[in-house]
Amino acid sequence: MNKIKLVLTDIDGVWTDGGMYYDQHGNEFKKFHTYDSAGVLLCHQMGIPVGIITGEETNIVSRRATKLKVDFLFQGVQDKLSVAKDLCIQLNISLSEVAYIGDDRNDLQLLSEVGISGAPRNAHTSVLDKVDVVTEKMGGMGAFREFVEIILQ
Repeated sequence: MNKIKLVLTDIDGVWTDGGMYYDQHGNEFKKFHTYDSAGVLLCHQMGIPVGIITGEETNIVSRRATKLKVDFLFQGVQDKLSVAKDLCIQLNISLSEVAYIGDDRNDLQLLSEVGISGAPRNAHTSVLDKVDVVTEKMGGMGAFREFVEIILQ
C-alpha cells in the first residue's frame, strides 16, 4: 500500500451524528465533537492535507472547516468520486494514496476507489461491509480522529 498523501472525509454522519437540528425560527444547527479537530491537527503535523467532500451546503460546515484550517472544502457535491479524482490530479497523486471516511450509500463509489476506506461504526450497513476500517466511535463522537489515528499508525 502506498503512503497516504491526502485524507478526505464526509461530514454528516462522520463529524456529526447525522442529525439536523432546527430551532423555532428555522435556524439549522450541527454538533461537532472536539476530538475530530485533533484528527485534522494530526494530519497536518504529518504534512497530509485534509479535505471535506459533502452533499450538503451550509455555512456551518464552512465555519468549521475554516476554524480547523481544513485544506479543501467541497460542498453540494453529487459525485464525490469525480471531485476526489480532480483533486488528485491537482495534487499529482493517485486515489490509492487517499484515505476516505464516509457513512452512507452516496460514499460507496469513492470508498471503493481509495487506498484506505473507513466508516464510523454506526454507518449504513451497505458501507460497513465494504470498508477497510470501521471505527469504534460513532459518527459525531470522534470517528474522524480515530480513523486518522488508525491510518497513520
